Amino acid sequence: MYRFLLTPRWWGINVFVLLAIPFCVFMGSWQLSRFEDRMQDHRTATERVDPADRAPARPLDELLPVDKETSGELVTATGRYGEQLLVPHRELDGKDGFYVLTLLRTDGGKSLPVVRGWLPGTADPDRAPAAPTGEVTVTGSLQASETPGSNGVPVQGGLPAGQTGAISAATLVNLVPDDLYDAWVTLDKGDAGMKAVPATAPQDSGLDLKAFQNLGYTGEWFVFAGFVVFMWFRLLRREIEFIRDEQLGLVPEGDGSADPKEGVSRDGSGSTHGDGGSGDGPEAEAGRSGEERDPSREAEPAQ
Repeated sequence: MYRFLLTPRWWGINVFVLLAIPFCVFMGSWQLSRFEDRMQDHRTATERVDPADRAPARPLDELLPVDKETSGELVTATGRYGEQLLVPHRELDGKDGFYVLTLLRTDGGKSLPVVRGWLPGTADPDRAPAAPTGEVTVTGSLQASETPGSNGVPVQGGLPAGQTGAISAATLVNLVPDDLYDAWVTLDKGDAGMKAVPATAPQDSGLDLKAFQNLGYTGEWFVFAGFVVFMWFRLLRREIEFIRDEQLGLVPEGDGSADPKEGVSRDGSGSTHGDGGSGDGPEAEAGRSGEERDPSREAEPAQ
């Protein structure tokens, strides 16, 4: 009964199933590994910005350039405070306020943006405490340059002089004459009575939409694998049922086809199915004989 599995049609079906199932399982496992990697990145980034789990502070030059591995690490830098800017519309503890950002001119000749703290309310230069004078050494969390529209950074323009919408070298280069580091630091302890701004995890390292997309794709690939198996069993069952019906003579009406050698249908009735077809039976023979003896076509007898 199962010899049909060796036909070319079923060879093609079987080969397709044997290739499709491992492929779906492989793709589902790969998407699952991507989700697990993002989970691990999220845990690592969370631990890195937690003051209790961070390594001792290191010099700034050892942690540059900023990436997923160094973002959130404790860093120290020495220099003199220079120009000060405000970063408005920054929320902390559910309240709107602003950051006080001061450039720290280091001995290397570059300036490092340092967020000295946060104050509630509307950004006002008169409310921002002046930066300490003389040489200072700061300790804080290293952060990557911000991108407007991500990680809660608002997209805004047309700000008054002395304010910036994002903390990044690309934004600040148009506001200050200093040569800037492509990074910034938020102090662990707020300066001059301001509230310290907590460090944030780097972009693409949290449980964002991409992570849950990977999890969704994992489920889809495993569903595809199950669907392939289901369809193979369904086709197999239909084929077996059809063969059994043929053996029992239960072929559904309309499925029989005429046998070219015997001139009869597969239903075994022995009758031809057609309208207006001519045969070679007695009636047809009689009809032809009658045509040959048509009196109208006989010649007149000789006189």
